[in-house]
Order: sequence, then C-alpha cells, then structure tokens
Amino acid sequence: MSQPPITTASGIPVADNQNSASAGPRGPLLLQDFHLVEKLQHFNRERIPERVVHAKGSGAYGTFTVTHDIRGFTKAKLFASVGKQTDTFLRFSTVGGEKGSADTERDPRGFALRFYTEEGNWDLVGNNTPVFFLKDGIKFPDFIHTQKRDPQTNLKSATMMFDFWSKAPESLHQVTTLFSSRGTPDGYRHMHGFGSHTYSMINDAGERVYVKYHFLTQQGIRNLTAAEATRIAGSDPDYAQRDLFNAIARGDFPRWTLSIQVATEAQLAAWEQRTGWNPFDLTKVWPHGDFPMQQVGVLELNRNPLNYHAEVEQAALSPSNVVPGLGYSPDKMLQARLFAYHDAQLYRVGTNHQYLPVNAPRCPVHNQQRDGAMAFANGGAQQNYATVEAGGTNPQGLGNGEPALALDGAAGRYDPRGTDDDYTQAGNLFRLLDAAERQALCDNLAGPLSQVSDEIVQRQLGHFDKADVAYGAGVRAALKARGRNVD
Repeated sequence: MSQPPITTASGIPVADNQNSASAGPRGPLLLQDFHLVEKLQHFNRERIPERVVHAKGSGAYGTFTVTHDIRGFTKAKLFASVGKQTDTFLRFSTVGGEKGSADTERDPRGFALRFYTEEGNWDLVGNNTPVFFLKDGIKFPDFIHTQKRDPQTNLKSATMMFDFWSKAPESLHQVTTLFSSRGTPDGYRHMHGFGSHTYSMINDAGERVYVKYHFLTQQGIRNLTAAEATRIAGSDPDYAQRDLFNAIARGDFPRWTLSIQVATEAQLAAWEQRTGWNPFDLTKVWPHGDFPMQQVGVLELNRNPLNYHAEVEQAALSPSNVVPGLGYSPDKMLQARLFAYHDAQLYRVGTNHQYLPVNAPRCPVHNQQRDGAMAFANGGAQQNYATVEAGGTNPQGLGNGEPALALDGAAGRYDPRGTDDDYTQAGNLFRLLDAAERQALCDNLAGPLSQVSDEIVQRQLGHFDKADVAYGAGVRAALKARGRNVD
C-alpha cells in the first residue's frame, strides 16, 4: 500500500526526508532546511509534562447503560430512563510511579471515568479502593512526595513512606488495603472501581441525597501474589495495558456493574451520632449493612483508542466536572481535588485542553473564554463578554436546582486528631480477611517495614495493635521471620 507524500505540519511537500540540506556533501547544515528544523523541534516537544500522580495509564472507550430507575434521587439526564446509553471514556492508572513504571507495582489504581452526556461531561475520578490515605488535601503534596524518590539517593524509600504513615494514623485503613492482596490487582479488568468520595444527587424537587459510587467488576476479582507481581514487573512491565487492549481487540469487552449507596442528610447525621464516624471522611467506608447497595447500570468498555498520546495521555479529567442533578459534598479531600485537578490540566495539557476530542463535550458549548495557546475554536465574531443582567438573576441555592448547603460552625482550621476513630474500620477490614489473606498482608508489610528504623517500626506497630491485637502480632511475627527483632 503506497503512502501519501510527506509534508510539513503546514502541508508543504517535503523534498527529501532522508538527507538534510548541507553546504557541500559533508556539511555544515543549512538553517534554511525548515523540514529538518521543524522535525527536530517537534521531536523535542513530543512529551508533555508527566502527571505528578497517575503518570502511567491505559484507557478505552465504552458505553454506560441504565438498568434501574433512580430518578427519585437525581434529575441528571443520563439516568432519565432504563435502557438509556451514554458514551464513556475510562482511564486506568497506577498512582505513585513514573510513566515507565511497572503495571504490577503495589500501588492503588486510578479509575477515572468520563460520561459524555447531553448536558456536558461528568467526570467521576476515583480509585480501585473505597478509601484513601488522607482526609484533608493540604497533606496531599507531602504524602505524594513520600511515594516518589528520595531527593538525595533518587531511590524509592520505605523510610519516607512509613515515617509519614506512622505519624498519620488516618492512613491505616488504606495501608491495610494496599498491602493486602488487592494492592496488586491482576490487570485492570479484574478489580472494582470506586468514586471513593461522598458525592450528592439532586432530584427534580430540589431534594439532595448523598451517594457513594461502586463499579463492581463482572469479570470477578483477581489479584497477584507479591511474588507474581514482582516476576511480571520484570518480564512484562506493561502487563495491565496489554491485557486490557488485547481483551477489547478480541471482543472480550470488560464490564462493571454500577451500584450506589444513598443516604439523606438526616440519616447520615444519625449514623454519625451512633458511630462517631464522619460520613464525609475519605478514610471511612459506609458499611453496606447500614446503607445497602442499589444497582444503577452497567459500564462496558468496547473500543480501544486509535492514538495513545492524543486520547489517553492528553485525557484531562476533573472531579469538578459534574452535570445538573449531580453534586459534591463537604469532603475536605474532594474539595481540594475540585481545584487541583483542573489546575493540573491547565499546566500539563494547556489552557484549551477541552478542545481536544477526548476532552471535548458532545453537546453545544457557549461561553466567553477566548484566546490562549491552541485556541482553534475561539468563538469567531461572537461577543467575547457576557451581558450583565441589570435586574439581577435572582439566584437560588447553588444553581441548576441544587439547594443551598447548610453550614455548621465558624470558619477556621480544625484538627480531628485525637477525636476521630482511625482504627475500627481498619480492624474490621483485617477481620474480614481469611487466614491466608491475613498472612499475605503481614508478609507484604514486613518487607518494607524491615528496611526502616526501630522508631518508625514501633510507631507503626502501635497502630496495628490498636486496629486489632492479632494484626500487630502478625506483623511482628513476619518481621521476626525476616530476622528483624521487634521486641
């Protein structure tokens, strides 16, 4: 099959793509060889800044189909009728590693899902775990630095990680999840996805409920042992990417069932009074016995991207993107992410990143945003300012029919340390594991803990003890098996 003639980016035919223009057969080269200059300039700029977190990822397109009526909770049009389908894009990722890191590292997995709705893009940007290490976004940069590289050695450091975790008992629930077998999922198809945060829904009557989103894999949960994950990291570091792409290419489309937990503000207040747990705390789950799961629909991935850089690397999702009928919550981590994600996309991809096809909404867009790099859809001759309504707009609540959010207390800084229960739910998770899974958890923790100082080890063991005495004893035994005396 013949290839079309090569041109410059401006469409000008290239005379020769094999030989630079030179002064004589041995050079030097001529600056007027614009094709050479443009080719090298573009090559130097082929890498946009790497994501600070979630740097390595895989993505695919699909559809979401509503299977159950939830119009009593939300007026969002994508849930308007049973059987309705909405196009989606889902980006999976590892969190702490660089773009070239192995897919099987012990790490949470990103689960960032975009719905291309008729009212704009809804981005549900979560993980494969229902909780996280922190409850306040002000700690996030410090935490992520501990997951990166030591500034002197440029090596990953167990000391940095456990020094942080041992001083932040709120992290114990997620640390327990991370070092369990679910810390090394067998590819992306065999893991759940979660919105993780508490979000809200608003119905036609302007009533608000709070929700948790759960995407439960229909392929079944499958995890790798620590030994398997290490082996695959050496033999096939792109294991999860390869598995996802090949499955879709052969028509074996992965699916997830979306279910939600729903609660009114009054129900959450009563639950908090009974348990002492803040329902908007990202380090906590809502127990299913208290808030049962309700099925909503099915997500299917059925189309691979044609160009990884254009459609996956430049995908720019943000939890701030919600459509009418959906909303946020007072979750402090979520509130920080509402700013941080969009700001990261402006820096990493550019001011007009929403024009890229993978990011562009599939509905009309009307605003007065103009100019900036790559402003190829710049409004033409349309007015570039919004007309002020001289009579006012009579705003109600938060807009789009969402009621006002009641606030409690004076503005200030509040430290929950000493009043929050950071141990019970971590202990509950430990007690849910069978004997083999508990042993794997303790062994997985003993590996990096054996590399840190006695002070850090003892501090971390104290947290395990508070979660469950058997938890602390199990890690101590695993450390002793590695020759580390912790008495």
